[in-house]
Amino acid sequence: MLFNSTTFVAFFGLVLVLYYSSLPWRRKKAILLVASYLFYAAWNPPFVILIWISTVVDWIAAKGLGRTSGTGKRRALLLVSLTANLGLLGFFKHGQFLLDNFVVAAASVGIHYTPPGWNITLPVGISFYTFQTLSYTIDVYRGRIRPWHSFLDFALFVTFFPQLVAGPIVRAADFLPQLSRERRASPEEFGWGLTLFTIGIFQKVVLADAWMAPVVDLVYGSPQSAGFLDAWAGTLAFSAQILFDFSGYSTCAIGITLTMGFALPDNFRAPSRATWW
Repeated sequence: MLFNSTTFVAFFGLVLVLYYSSLPWRRKKAILLVASYLFYAAWNPPFVILIWISTVVDWIAAKGLGRTSGTGKRRALLLVSLTANLGLLGFFKHGQFLLDNFVVAAASVGIHYTPPGWNITLPVGISFYTFQTLSYTIDVYRGRIRPWHSFLDFALFVTFFPQLVAGPIVRAADFLPQLSRERRASPEEFGWGLTLFTIGIFQKVVLADAWMAPVVDLVYGSPQSAGFLDAWAGTLAFSAQILFDFSGYSTCAIGITLTMGFALPDNFRAPSRATWW
């Protein structure tokens, strides 16, 4: 379900109606959780199971970390979390790469192996929710936070639909405390949220898809070698397309959450000027 679709507008409108109803806070959180699963299932329903696996594994691992002080047991619990999360991510995202390298390595020692066709679909947003749920376990392991008391809150933290598939990645220490009490946006926050959502849609639909994408397709899709100016135009357009695509989705996510009174960390303020140190 794309942010720039009429289906999402209808979906989001219904969520807001239920969210600002007179229901108890716990029930509203349950509605947000169900809505998040439905949002993700719109792409491929079976892949919701992967989110459940990550959620349950990291919830149990973090609870275990909170109950034990033994170094060996704590490392074992962290290893379980790392193996489950990175194993799923590696299988779906890098499985073909690993398989190809295995075939090459086997051929180098005289073993000729022809694997079956790799037809695994990459789950949408698997990198974002994998690293988000994994960051929770790591923070508990390092003692930065305590295991959270509510499984409903934790499941919502993992699957919160505005930032589920394209970020920004949110740390548990920043989001989970916001679920402790009912959140309601002020009129100013609600207005700013819709404004940010509109800006994000403009970045995605107009700047990334309508303006930059055609230039990229023209240069990189040409059967002829690009000239000096064309190559630079295609390269810069591709960089801008990536920037506006991710920035647009992140801005939409921040705006959507603001309409419900939640706060997500700022993202893409100046990524081209970022440094590694």
